[in-house]
Amino acid sequence: MLAKRIIPCLDVDNGRVVKGKKFQNIQDVADPVDLAKQYNQAGADELVFYDITASNEDRDIFLDVVEKVAAEIAIPFTVGGGIRTLDDIHNVLRAGADKVSINSAAVSNPALIREAALKFGSQCIVLSIDAKEATADAWQVYTKGGRNNTCMDVIEWAQRGEQLGAGEIVVNAMDVDGEKNGYHLALTRAIADSVNIPIVASGGAGTKAHFYNVLKEGGADAALAASVFHYSEIQLPALKKYLEAKDIIVRRDT
Repeated sequence: MLAKRIIPCLDVDNGRVVKGKKFQNIQDVADPVDLAKQYNQAGADELVFYDITASNEDRDIFLDVVEKVAAEIAIPFTVGGGIRTLDDIHNVLRAGADKVSINSAAVSNPALIREAALKFGSQCIVLSIDAKEATADAWQVYTKGGRNNTCMDVIEWAQRGEQLGAGEIVVNAMDVDGEKNGYHLALTRAIADSVNIPIVASGGAGTKAHFYNVLKEGGADAALAASVFHYSEIQLPALKKYLEAKDIIVRRDT
């Protein structure tokens, strides 16, 4: 059985790590390079970097910040935000990313997933889905940093993303983002049951038990979180020990 992954997330705006609730009320947190160093040393399995306003502002991602972060870490590094073309993907990978996360551009141009997977390999291409509940057990896809409702069904889009060649899916549960009351288990499980590629759960982490729940009951292959790590509410080594004690296989440095 593959080890479950714990992934800190850096939401970056104007070169600084920020955090909000339900994609709003954004507050400054820290320097991304400093945080990246800390997480690399603390035993994070991977690191995710999102330029959270690039798509909405229709600008390119801050490659200089990506390069600085990549230079300080030795773990897999996923970068997303404002990526619209194969050239954008190439530039981000050349700046030091191992994987590229696509959201809004994939919705606008689904062929981008296939073209990117063929050129760079499926293992490099992550489909990021911002999902919000529409009705009971049904969710819709949002783009532009959670500002635009596409009215697309999340499950159908996840399945199509896999068919087009995405190697992984990150599920951002907008309804619980930043609330620290737990991941959206029903949403995560529904997607995990509908595709055969790894699922990364995002949004809602507040306690160690929340990680256990989404990795066990939610069927996630990895759990992504931000503020609980940024504010040292949960320490990565302690979280991994907790999960191990509950029979969740995790990667250990020693």
